[in-house]
Amino acid sequence: MESGNNTSKNHVEAIVTGRNILIRLPKNMDDIKFIRSLGFARWDVSGYCWVVPNHPSNLEKLKQHFSGRIHWHENEDPKKAKPPIAQPGEPKSLLVVRFNHGRIRLIFEYDRGMVEQVKLHPLYSWDSETRSWTLPHTEKILSKLSYYCSIHDWKYRYVEDLAQINRKPRPKPGETAEYKKCPVAFLEKLTVLRYSPRTIKVYSECFTEFINYFHEKDLGNLTSADIMTYLHYLVEDRCISTSYQNQAINAIKFYYEKIAGRNRETFYLERPRREKFLPEVMSEEEVKAVIGCINNLKHKCLIMTTYSAGLRVAELLNLRISDIDSNRMLIRVSQGKGRRDRVTLLSSKLLELLRKYYIQYHPREYLFEGISGGKYAERSVQNVLKRACSEAGIRKHVTMHTLRHSFATHLLEHNTDLRYIQELLGHSSPKTTQIYTHITTRGLDQLKSPLDHIEF
Repeated sequence: MESGNNTSKNHVEAIVTGRNILIRLPKNMDDIKFIRSLGFARWDVSGYCWVVPNHPSNLEKLKQHFSGRIHWHENEDPKKAKPPIAQPGEPKSLLVVRFNHGRIRLIFEYDRGMVEQVKLHPLYSWDSETRSWTLPHTEKILSKLSYYCSIHDWKYRYVEDLAQINRKPRPKPGETAEYKKCPVAFLEKLTVLRYSPRTIKVYSECFTEFINYFHEKDLGNLTSADIMTYLHYLVEDRCISTSYQNQAINAIKFYYEKIAGRNRETFYLERPRREKFLPEVMSEEEVKAVIGCINNLKHKCLIMTTYSAGLRVAELLNLRISDIDSNRMLIRVSQGKGRRDRVTLLSSKLLELLRKYYIQYHPREYLFEGISGGKYAERSVQNVLKRACSEAGIRKHVTMHTLRHSFATHLLEHNTDLRYIQELLGHSSPKTTQIYTHITTRGLDQLKSPLDHIEF
C-alpha cells in the first residue's frame, strides 16, 4: 500500500485547503505531541496526514515549530505544469468526489499516465479499502486535473458527494405534464404575514415541487401518508440536504395549516446527524488585503460596512441612510433575521469613507443603491468580494457571510465579552454565538493537559 510521498527523516509537507491545513511528517513523538496541542487537530486515516484548522495562530505556530523543516505547497498556474503523456486508447473519464477532511477522491480506470499525474501532487495517498487515490482539495489541484483531462480528451466530472451521481434533479416546467405553478393564495398569505422575500422564494420553490409531484391529484385529497411518501422521495431519490428537508416540510405545513385550515401536524424523518463544521474566517491581515484591492468607492464601502458591523448581506442591502447614527457611532439594523431590530458598531474609519461616498453617489432611499435606483443586487456584492479575494490571493472559500464570521471572531480575540457579541450579531441564543469560541485559539496556549500535572 502506498501511503503518499516519500519524506526524509525531518522533512515536513503542508498544504492549505480552505478550512484546513493538511500536514504530513515522519513519525516523531515530539512533532506529533506538538500537532496534537493545536486545537481540533486530528489524524486522517484515508489521507495519511494530520488535519489542523486553518487559523492564523495555527499557521504561525507551525512555522515557528518546524522552522526550515516544513515545505509549504503554494498555488501555481496549472498550465505551466508539464503533465505526463497519457496512454493512447479509448476516451477515459475521471470522477472527482469531494469528501471530509479537505480531500478529494479520484475514481478512474487504471491508467499509468493518470497515476503519474496524481503522484505529482503533494500529500497524495492510496486508499486500499476503496481502491482509489485521494488528494488534498485545493483549487490548484482541481485545475491541474481538469487541465490534464482537457489536453488528453478525458471526460472530467466533479461532484460534492457520491449521492449526487445518481440523484434525481428537480422537475422543470417542460418535463412534467400539466406543470402547476405555485398557488397565488400561497404567495399572498406569505406576503401578508410579512415573511422575508428570501423565505417566500424558498417556500414557493419547495411547494411548487411538491404539488407537481402529485400533479394528477387534488391538494385537498392528499393525506399525511402521501406527504410522508413525498418526503421519503426527497431524501432517497433527490438526496436533499437536511436543511432543504426542513424547508420543504415547513412549506407544506404552511399551506395546510395557514391556508387549508388543517390541524397542526408533525412530519419526522429519521436522518443521520449532520456534521458540524466551523465557519470560515479570515484573519485581520486578509481582511485588510481584500479591502486594499478594491478601488471603487461604493464597492469598498459595501465590504467595509459588512465587516465593520457584522451584517448579514440582506441587512446590508436593507440599510437606509437614516440607519447611520454618526452621533452615537452606531448602525441601526431594522427587522433583521427573526424580525428583530438591533444596533451594531459604526467604525470611525467607515464613517469617514461613507461621507465621501454620500457626496459622490447621492443615494436617495437605501444607503447602497443600484444604477437605476432601488436596492443594490446581492449577486453584485458577492461578485465584488470574489474579485477582491482573487486579487488579494485569498485561497479560502470566502462569501459575504465570512465577513460576519470574521467580525465576531476578531471581536472575541480582542477580549470582547461574548454577551456583547451576541447582541451585535442579533443572535437570539448564546449557543449560536459560542461557535466562535471554537474558532479562536485565544487562551488555549495557556492551558495544560491534566496529564502534564501527573509525575511519573
